[in-house]
Amino acid sequence: MLLGLDVGTSSTKALLIGRAGEPVAEASAGYAVEHPGPDRAETDPERWWEAVASAARRLPAEGRAAVKGIGLSGQMHGVVLCRADGAPVRPAIVWLDGRAASLLGRYPPESPRITGNATTTGMTGPTLAWLEEHEPASIRAARWALLAKDFIRLRLTGEAATDPSDASGTLLAGQEGRFDPGLLAAVGIRPDLLPPVLESSAAAGRLTGAAARALGLEAGIPVAAGAGDTLAAALGSGLWAEESAQLAIGTSAQVVVPRASWPGFSPRLNVYRAASPAGLPRWCLMAAMLNGGLALDWARGTLRLTWDEAFSLAFAEGALRSEAVFLPFLTGERTPWMDPDLRAGWMGVGAADDAGSLMRAALTGVAFSIRSGLEALREHGAAPARLRLAGGGTVHPAFRQLLSDAVGLPLDAVSVPNAAARGAALLGGLAAGVLSRKDLPALAPEVTPVAEPGSAAELAARYARFLDLRARLAGWFRAAGGRSTEDR
Repeated sequence: MLLGLDVGTSSTKALLIGRAGEPVAEASAGYAVEHPGPDRAETDPERWWEAVASAARRLPAEGRAAVKGIGLSGQMHGVVLCRADGAPVRPAIVWLDGRAASLLGRYPPESPRITGNATTTGMTGPTLAWLEEHEPASIRAARWALLAKDFIRLRLTGEAATDPSDASGTLLAGQEGRFDPGLLAAVGIRPDLLPPVLESSAAAGRLTGAAARALGLEAGIPVAAGAGDTLAAALGSGLWAEESAQLAIGTSAQVVVPRASWPGFSPRLNVYRAASPAGLPRWCLMAAMLNGGLALDWARGTLRLTWDEAFSLAFAEGALRSEAVFLPFLTGERTPWMDPDLRAGWMGVGAADDAGSLMRAALTGVAFSIRSGLEALREHGAAPARLRLAGGGTVHPAFRQLLSDAVGLPLDAVSVPNAAARGAALLGGLAAGVLSRKDLPALAPEVTPVAEPGSAAELAARYARFLDLRARLAGWFRAAGGRSTEDR
């Protein structure tokens, strides 16, 4: 039995899989992202640890007793400052945070060619620079600056480490996912704050007695270095061929395309090291949209709907007649506009609009945001013929059809909805020696076609209106001089 732990933005998932990769049992535990001020997004790392322990203990006792390897995945880009014993110095700053915008100018002009990524807020490097400038006492008190899953691994094993996939999302590492001394010096970050980088499938320690008691497991189980959540999901869903592509909708949304060779820099995309072991594609080209499930949940909550009500009303016949447009940019946007000043809202709302038509507009707006990311991928030479679905935001059949219509591609579902936790579990198996690279092809999950694109004419007009309103909103912010530094 293998255990995968996925430390997400709003919940942790624990998944047990068998030797053949089949899911055996799963559990989850949630927590909140706090917003203590404008552009601030934080979570107490102790809530993550409590959720990991809670989710693990909810798994069947007989399954927990049979675990031979543990793997981790987690939300990318944030910062956990902690002491050597794993005690947090302050709340974690997570990827939704935009407070470091004024410090992006510290990066040298050549940095995008080194990292493969544009300099944007929410990434580890700029956030650490902000902490160094505004909270130097927190930096002095910290032994480690870690990513979310790496904080959990430190608590599990007592050992600090990260992996190339997470390191490549920090804006501090080169194309192989190793920290770059020149970038660290330019941004003003002490190299000794950052942990060693191990391959995703490497054993990064063993479960301590205290951690084993907290999770209800046996002590001494090998724990893999693990991977960033999107890269773990690519592994878990069997995204191993360059012609394949994956759409994941969780809090954010991503379209991921594997690449065997370094795809080079695009100002509108991200490039990360893959979690795959040797012999499989080493990089992933990614369109990363910040506002996926985050925007949908905000719209649903604002309209005071349950999820069942939201989908039922949104896909009722009358909702389609509305001219309302929803821009989902609650936290600015990365792909394809790289604009932290964008904001969300409904536009073109009339007296006849109701909760159903506004929720339909929200679902369509997120689908259009994904379409714009896919177009950026195509401009960079990626031309997927189908999209493989991952993440809880892609489960509803009517929304799947809307997504297929909006992006103009057929959609396939994999037989394991928690792909990131499954990928983490596979890495745990590799680290423990229970699995080898040659075992992976046989462990690819079943893929089932679930949606084919329909007529695009009506959606094409709506998409053109979506793009026009987005451009107008961006222009308004530029004319207003953007948000003030005080607002940041």
